[in-house]
Amino acid sequence: MADWNAGQYLKFEDERTRPAVDLIGRVPLTEIRSAVDIGCGPGNSTELIVRRYASARVLGLDSSPDMLAKAQARLPEVAFEQADIATWNPDERCDLIFANAVLQWLPDHARLLAKLAACLEPGGCLAVQMPNNLHEPSHRIMREVAQEGPWAEKLRAASVSRVEIGSFEEYYSWLLRAGCSADLWQTTYVHPLADAQTIVEWLKGTGLRPYLDPLSPEERSGFLDRYLIEIEKAYPAQQDGKVLLRFPRLFFVARKQ
Repeated sequence: MADWNAGQYLKFEDERTRPAVDLIGRVPLTEIRSAVDIGCGPGNSTELIVRRYASARVLGLDSSPDMLAKAQARLPEVAFEQADIATWNPDERCDLIFANAVLQWLPDHARLLAKLAACLEPGGCLAVQMPNNLHEPSHRIMREVAQEGPWAEKLRAASVSRVEIGSFEEYYSWLLRAGCSADLWQTTYVHPLADAQTIVEWLKGTGLRPYLDPLSPEERSGFLDRYLIEIEKAYPAQQDGKVLLRFPRLFFVARKQ
């Protein structure tokens, strides 16, 4: 995919930060020496870590230069580095690995979680939040529009760019095998948004990217027009004119034994 657009992502900063607030609130560590925010984006999640653990050494990692530039401007005192999370290997173990809305882009979670757990100090925590919305209308419609339009061949791989989130039982088992205890839960956030076009704007910053990036400007416009028509049908206006975007997210905090 092309580089992330931090400005597009931050149009909905409050809504995107809320799960990270809920996640860090469940981390049981009172004091830590070091933390890594993997997939730190524009630094909104990193800021939560810095606020809670003021004396800790914090590192933010992301693959996107645009996201990292926004994060560094936001938190000039924090170290940020460009890295591929799939191949990241730290020089030393840390007390907290924070992964807010990033692991859904990476395959083979059984292997990945074992690798991340091995990067923790004993007693350290891996805190993870992942969107679990592939079966929501917002994402089902993406796949349908991709398959039915003249861009179908170009978008053949788009629907597999994100990982299907596993079950509670699978994550619990994988984390146990990685030597961790596990606290797992799921929350469905319901976001009142101005209209169907606002839902499209939200998803242009995340879920729609694999579908839009391969297309020409003309194709992209055609895709978005068709997508909006179907989104308007799937998300009817409420009494106040707003639409309700359901957004399930899976969480876990794993503690290294």
